[in-house]
Amino acid sequence: MAELTDAQIDAALARGEAARLSEPRAVAVRYDRRVGRVIVELNNGCTFAFPPGLAQGLEGATEDQLAQVEVLGSGYGLHWEALDTDLSVPGLLAGLFGTKTHMARQAGRATSLAKAAAARANGAKGGRPRKSAQR
Repeated sequence: MAELTDAQIDAALARGEAARLSEPRAVAVRYDRRVGRVIVELNNGCTFAFPPGLAQGLEGATEDQLAQVEVLGSGYGLHWEALDTDLSVPGLLAGLFGTKTHMARQAGRATSLAKAAAARANGAKGGRPRKSAQR
């Protein structure tokens, strides 16, 4: 049984090494005050940037707090000690800036020309209809 466990450990280590070599990971991170973005340098030479207002835990942060960011571990996470906030690099790259609830709240704030036109049209009709009392 111990041999099987050793084999499983060796296989897991090999998968981890393959992931380390192939998956993008953060090698550096900074907050750029000039453009108002968190800038993440990846190990594959790419750069990823995002506005902190999108990310859960960073919404109300000051520029000084945002500037105090560091890469966690082997590049899988970003950490803001003063804000007690951690973000996953793979999650950010996939467009996930927080929990499902946070993301749904962000989506509800989205504005577009179509949404604005629909709101104006609905307002011209007298607004949202009242809920009828059901018995």
